[in-house]
Amino acid sequence: MPRTSAPAASLAALEPYRASVQSRSLRALEWLNFFKADAQATFGPYLAIYLLSLRHWRLDRIGLVMAIPGIVTIAAQTPAGALVDEIRRKRELVALSGAVIVGACLQIVHGRGLAAVILAQCLFSVAAITLAPAISALTMGLVGHRGFAGQMGRNEMISHAGAVAGAVGAGLLGYWPGQQSIFYLAALMSVGAAAAAMAIRPSDIDHGLARESVVASGGMEHIAAPRALFADRRVVIFAASIVLFHLANAAMLPLVCEMLSRRRPEFSALYASACILVAQAVMIPVAWTAGRRCSQWGRKPVFLVAFAALPVRAALFAMLSKPALLVSAQALDGLSAGIFGVVAVVMMADLARGTGRFNLLQGAIATCVAIGGSLSNLIAGVIVQKAGFTVGFLALGAMALFALGFFYGEMPETRPAAPVATQVPAVSR
Repeated sequence: MPRTSAPAASLAALEPYRASVQSRSLRALEWLNFFKADAQATFGPYLAIYLLSLRHWRLDRIGLVMAIPGIVTIAAQTPAGALVDEIRRKRELVALSGAVIVGACLQIVHGRGLAAVILAQCLFSVAAITLAPAISALTMGLVGHRGFAGQMGRNEMISHAGAVAGAVGAGLLGYWPGQQSIFYLAALMSVGAAAAAMAIRPSDIDHGLARESVVASGGMEHIAAPRALFADRRVVIFAASIVLFHLANAAMLPLVCEMLSRRRPEFSALYASACILVAQAVMIPVAWTAGRRCSQWGRKPVFLVAFAALPVRAALFAMLSKPALLVSAQALDGLSAGIFGVVAVVMMADLARGTGRFNLLQGAIATCVAIGGSLSNLIAGVIVQKAGFTVGFLALGAMALFALGFFYGEMPETRPAAPVATQVPAVSR
């Protein structure tokens, strides 16, 4: 439906390079990515350990709490993306999400009982699913199409660096002075994320670009109906590809950690941390490279590398037995996830271009991620219980080969015909 837009220029006139964007806003965007990853890395992964070792909860209660993020994501991610499209105060939305995470962290430490922890998990999950589309929208609104792929690569590189810093900080704080300190660290990092969001200059954000709308003559902003977006065959194929990707991928890390824990239970936490850190360390250069290469080579060839790494990783997990080799194979997870975090968002921007529904599409695809991940853990768990880890990994590898073939055969290239620049746009100093 048509809406009045503040800028009267066309989208094409607004797109090139966004040279007026201030360096302060781009620096603030990068700090935002660092702090939000740090907070997320220190909250979710360590909650189960905290509840088990310090609160002495039963495993069934912990399992219930840990299932909440997936449930919330499936139910609320698409509406959250639609909200990001509609609201112009995206900086304030990000800052509010950071404040909610602070409250969730404090609730974990000071709350008592199952209901209190479930409430904290719900608050954290809602805030976390809002952050991703809001940050992507801010990025597009700041740098425009030509700078988007390069800046998204930089965002993800910094985000993975923040996740590594968060994991190291959480490990040190968990050992000394204690596991409660991990959640205070997450709260502090969320305050940093909120402050970084508010440091972005409102005048540097183009809200039409932020939702991929087209400003027609007369200053009217055209917003497509949601059904028009999902009527695009490419969107349906892309969504199916994302479900298949995570159907093959999501269960691999939990299974390898479980396999290592059964063999050497005294080193279970160390192995889990090593697997996470190896993958995150690889994601840092991969994300930066993916942002540049998907503009030069096209989105599909780069994304195919992420798909191709999945069956190789599954085969290695099925064949290897030494812990050091299993942990090393997690480098392939860093390759796949590093590419996925950048190229998937860039492809969504391509698919939503001109519709004004960029963030709605991000929410819908995140729902596909949650569905694929949930099914992956369910199916792999049943297979491993009945046939063992080797068969479980081979089954995931077969799913990965199918996902690779489907994406290669069905998904068209989404990069615009005209070449786009790979560098981040020039900024005034």
